[in-house]
Amino acid sequence: MLDRVAVRIGLAFVAVGLATTLAVGVGLLVTLREMHREATQAAMADVAQPLVARFRLASGAVELRRRLNALAQELPDGVDAFLLTANGRVVGSPLGDADAAAIEIDPGLGPGEVAAGGLAAADGTPLLYAATVISRTAAGANAIVLATADRSAGAAWRDLTRVLPFVVLVALLVGVPIAWLLSRSITRPLRRLAVATADVPTAATQPLPLEGPREVRDLTGRFNAMTAEVQAAQREEAEVLANIRHDLRTPLTVIGGFAEALRDGTATGPAAERAAQAISEEAARIEGLVDTLGTMEGLRTGELPLRPEPLDAGALVAAAVERFGPPAEAAGVVLRVAGTGEPPGGAAVLAVTADRAAVERILANLVENALAAAHPGTTVLVDALPARDPTGMAAVSLRVSDDGPGFPPGSLDRVFDRFYRADPARSGGGSGLGLAIVRALARAHGGDATAENLAPTGARVTVTLPVVPRPPASAAPPPAAAG
Repeated sequence: MLDRVAVRIGLAFVAVGLATTLAVGVGLLVTLREMHREATQAAMADVAQPLVARFRLASGAVELRRRLNALAQELPDGVDAFLLTANGRVVGSPLGDADAAAIEIDPGLGPGEVAAGGLAAADGTPLLYAATVISRTAAGANAIVLATADRSAGAAWRDLTRVLPFVVLVALLVGVPIAWLLSRSITRPLRRLAVATADVPTAATQPLPLEGPREVRDLTGRFNAMTAEVQAAQREEAEVLANIRHDLRTPLTVIGGFAEALRDGTATGPAAERAAQAISEEAARIEGLVDTLGTMEGLRTGELPLRPEPLDAGALVAAAVERFGPPAEAAGVVLRVAGTGEPPGGAAVLAVTADRAAVERILANLVENALAAAHPGTTVLVDALPARDPTGMAAVSLRVSDDGPGFPPGSLDRVFDRFYRADPARSGGGSGLGLAIVRALARAHGGDATAENLAPTGARVTVTLPVVPRPPASAAPPPAAAG
């Protein structure tokens, strides 16, 4: 029961109410007691003042005692009277040896003026007194003192017990609705969060309204952002699985068909050799897809660290052009380094510190992507240029351009997404992961990759690498490239 927020808020209000009531009660008790003390002393002073003339005219100790005895019959029950002489003697006190020294009379007080206070009887009983000056001599003041037991604490407690229930009632009438409204403003959004959280794994969740205190609104906002990311990840996962299923279906169909032909003897002789060759090629294709998926996972988790070393970006560009020269020539595409007439050479020496395997993979994926989109007779240019990154630091740009059809309208923001195929003709038989790996490798170095369409036709993909690699913006450990 105590683990519920509403119950805890209620208990907190009860605790605060009790503490407040206790503080108010103590304050009232002290105030009421002082008021009763002052009222008792004022009442005794009012009684004593008319007696000043009577005692001033008395002569001799016998006369004083007689008048004190007569006065005792006139006083209310519980009030006693005695005389305090100028030399400090007490005359006619029925209270025992009260501490007359505790009675303080200001030297400035004249006849008829009153000094009030408290003292203790011989048995420790607290007393209240009112001392009215009768006359003043050189030795001090003669005063008539009226004293009574101090019952102010009891009277104050009785008053408090009459007032305190109303204070508690008002506190309940005010506090209970406030506690209910406060707990409702917190628990209602939290209940919605609990229900929505239970639905997240199995159903689409609509954004929750931002209600309640700021902390609850912040929590709800983060939950909305989290569910949006989860739903986006679920959509991406479904798309990825669909693409993997599509990419695996064709090679598996080919492998299954040729394997069946070999098994039942339909393919013999040269046909059997072609069937075995097709099975080998399609198996290699599946293996390449699996390796590419492994590369993407390694880049995502950062399990493979980069191994930076000094490199000549121009030489890597020339090597990539030379490597892909034969397939480009077979496709009728001109592949060369930008600014030169010869395919394998002409790139300027351009120093960069990076992971060799990563840069080679970047160039290979860019060139493969361009060749997949190129038509016979088109040209693909590769170059490396000095540049500056968005922070102004020295960088190197690796660019691959073609004069083919370019990227379809509206696809530039998504060409680096995993398995995204802006144009099946452009992606050819690829997995749709090439440019995604390019951007991931670039960002692992602290760089980035961008795509653009050229006028009048063509496309260009640019990878910017800092001359000295630095952690990516996410501050995650930099992942390594797959070889």
